[in-house]
Amino acid sequence: MTDWELRPASAADVEAVAELRAVVLRADLERLGRHDEQRVRQRLRDGFAPAHTWVVEVDGAFAGCVALRPAADAHWLEHFYLAPRLQGSGIGTAVLRELLRRCDSAGTPVRLNVLRGSPARSLYERHGFTLDTEDAVDVFMVRAPRTIAAQTPTVSM
Repeated sequence: MTDWELRPASAADVEAVAELRAVVLRADLERLGRHDEQRVRQRLRDGFAPAHTWVVEVDGAFAGCVALRPAADAHWLEHFYLAPRLQGSGIGTAVLRELLRRCDSAGTPVRLNVLRGSPARSLYERHGFTLDTEDAVDVFMVRAPRTIAAQTPTVSM
């Protein structure tokens, strides 16, 4: 696996994240008949919260992002995008494990939504997410916190 690191996002990252979102979601949005070149970027801009977002860097360069937004009953895993050239390399799995470890340590459930038919759903299912609800476009999933003893070892960062 390629070396990677997480760094806190800043407001200056919004355009890179919006562009990556447009690239990563394009095929799924087209398949669902929901693709709009402007809207896909604007929705990210409208909801971008640097305080809850991390940038994934590979060899010091922007490679992806992920947000973990606190809510009343859980944390929401959002804006989890990785450059297509790095998908399948194990980086996404490692990033997800790290964030889930943090939530498990705090005893916090994690919620997310994924587009219907997205291959990302299998990644989430492998990490203990289960179906909560779904509609014509989105699948909402939840993962209860795990005890430290039940976790698999994490890779040090």
